[in-house]
Amino acid sequence: MTIKSTLLGAAALLLGMSASAETIAITHAKIATMGKDGVIQNGTILVKDGRIAAVGSGVAVPAGARTIDAGGHLVTPGLVATGTDLGATEVEGESTTVDANGATDSLSAAFDVSLGINPASMVIPPARMGGVTRAVVTPQISGRGGASKGEKLFAGQAAVIDLSGDPHSITARHVAVMVDVGSAAAAHLGGSHASVLQALEADLEEAASYGANKSGYEHGTHRPYHMSREDMEALQPVISGKEPLVVGVHRVADIRRVIELGKRLKLKLILDGVEEGWLIAGEIAASGYPALVDPQYDLPESFEQLNARFENAGILAAAGVRLAIEPPHSGDYARQVRYNAGYAVAHGMKWEAAMEALTHGPAVIFGFAEKEGSIEPGLEADLVVWSGDPLEMLTLPEHVVIKGVEVPLTSRAQALARRYATPDAAVPPTYRH
Repeated sequence: MTIKSTLLGAAALLLGMSASAETIAITHAKIATMGKDGVIQNGTILVKDGRIAAVGSGVAVPAGARTIDAGGHLVTPGLVATGTDLGATEVEGESTTVDANGATDSLSAAFDVSLGINPASMVIPPARMGGVTRAVVTPQISGRGGASKGEKLFAGQAAVIDLSGDPHSITARHVAVMVDVGSAAAAHLGGSHASVLQALEADLEEAASYGANKSGYEHGTHRPYHMSREDMEALQPVISGKEPLVVGVHRVADIRRVIELGKRLKLKLILDGVEEGWLIAGEIAASGYPALVDPQYDLPESFEQLNARFENAGILAAAGVRLAIEPPHSGDYARQVRYNAGYAVAHGMKWEAAMEALTHGPAVIFGFAEKEGSIEPGLEADLVVWSGDPLEMLTLPEHVVIKGVEVPLTSRAQALARRYATPDAAVPPTYRH
């Protein structure tokens, strides 16, 4: 392989170069639709213009369509990684590449992580190789991937991206505001869980006051606010119940107080963490609030997680809580989200519930189920053909389709390995044997 061809291949991976959407037929497939049709045996999925045109056991394949024979293997919607910094962090140990931690004095709730996302990030292709086709990219919050800088209550705004590598792969901005009320937040916000909860309610009430008195604010006739105008504006969709507030919460006492606050202020909440949630699974289900969980949290990192256990996700799902299973926060590990689901199934969660929490569940929770998350006509074609059970570690994706385009299952690391495995005369002198 020449230097030119290698560099061109690497550029294609990094820039997300792909063919335009074509007509694709995936045939002889066991289709887990994650929708109303359940599992379809020996079915066909027809993809046209980036969307699912038809799905079923009697779908005709039009002339000229490219056919992918699944050979009886399972086809699922693309997996969704939530609570990740994928694309917003390149190398955790190099601060200049970390764009997921940017809250400031004037940009806390208003900090927009989407502006720092790099669609050509080198950590995106490995995630695709794990069957991940979408990600909910979140700014770092206290207690999950590190604390936000300084004494900031809110971490900022989350965004949704597809993993095509396309320059326009940021598909939704401002999908949720992130905040944490756990011990890590308390450590830099007054030292008490109580002070954090009080600060949260006070800030929401201040934002509501600003929203009702913008004229007074503009003319300087209203009392001063301690929050910036940008942050109070960012919180308007939250206090009106239009945009979710993702609350990092861990122990039972705090979960109950957050639920009570949400109901009282009529907030659209998403509970994140809930390591002790299994103890009050019925109460969480009754609240109607969904939860983001990492099933591998079984050893307490603090006193607020004393009752963490592997069975948490399964118990919550069985109680009727809508879940999204999270990967480890770092984008480097987004591909491991299916392994986390496998852990949950190994400890009592039903397979169907785990797959729901990897696909349709997060799409519903973050408001893009009308675009992706299940295999139904009209939705964007994010599809994965698996070699076996997606929750088994040795299973691999055989084909990954994002927005109707099959993407390469290769990474920059692989390209570099091939580049220098067999040096030839074209390789720079330093690399010659």
